[in-house]
Amino acid sequence: MKSPDARAVLERLVRWADVLVTNFPPPTRARLGLEYESLAQLNPRLIYADVTGFGETGPDADKPGFDVTAYWARSGLMNLTRQPTAPPALNVFGAGDHSTAISLFAGIMTALYRREKTGQGARVTASLIAEGAWAAGCWLQAVLAGASDPQPVDRRHPPNALGNLYRTADDRWLLLVFANEDKEVPLFLRAIGHPEAAEDPRFKDSPSRHAHADVLAELLDKEFATRPMADWRKVFDAAGLTYGVVQTLEETAHDPQFTAAGVFVPVDDGSTEPLLTIDSPVRLDQEQKVRPRPAPALGEHTQAVLSELGFDAADIDELRTAGTIPHS
Repeated sequence: MKSPDARAVLERLVRWADVLVTNFPPPTRARLGLEYESLAQLNPRLIYADVTGFGETGPDADKPGFDVTAYWARSGLMNLTRQPTAPPALNVFGAGDHSTAISLFAGIMTALYRREKTGQGARVTASLIAEGAWAAGCWLQAVLAGASDPQPVDRRHPPNALGNLYRTADDRWLLLVFANEDKEVPLFLRAIGHPEAAEDPRFKDSPSRHAHADVLAELLDKEFATRPMADWRKVFDAAGLTYGVVQTLEETAHDPQFTAAGVFVPVDDGSTEPLLTIDSPVRLDQEQKVRPRPAPALGEHTQAVLSELGFDAADIDELRTAGTIPHS
């Protein structure tokens, strides 16, 4: 992009393209001549999509932003995803990038639909900070409405002991999520062998259980520590109870549900035993998705694309000699 001969290539690409995606911050876009206003003059039907760390305007718009700094830390999410006495954890890298990319995709598709109706291109924007605020929305909206700042939940002193994590005898973590307590709690108490607890005035209804959540959490800690996860899964499945298991990535990679549900799909690489990859979460039953293929090597399609844009062999050789495109 910094090569003097790059502008001619860029302008032909822009005139040809339906969508341009960039993640350069605003000052870099300006230096490279990649602003929407200038490119839209070349192609009024262009969908120009840019993603930034901190948005297009404001005092921090020009700062570099990354998933962990903008999405996790700046949004407040990182402060909540920890135990109260523990330092903030470094969250899974890329999670914010992935969700921001889906928002950018949604904007691009909306802009393409608008173009079908109006014939006009559009500018689409997404930012890590906006996506982080959206992800933290349940808590952040409460603060915006005047609530006190939510604090990380201590699993030993939870607001609800039946929406909490417990360690099993084999050092695994089981998650209780009883949305309908009136229905599930009696089933749960019978399943774990303590039906008498339903008569305990501390646990007889939701207000009582919430008021004595510390006591109930301590009792459940001791109970779940008596048996391994495999046993508890059998107990919960037999009772039809809602629960979760905190899986390792190795377990998830070999979880048959992910393949059966089309979350993991084979890469179309021509091999007899192709590797699996994670499919995008966007689905439309009436359209067949393109099977994922191996990513192209850097510059693999340069010759073909430039030829399609009208550059002849001599032009392409000159671009290589000038360093505008890499040598193949």
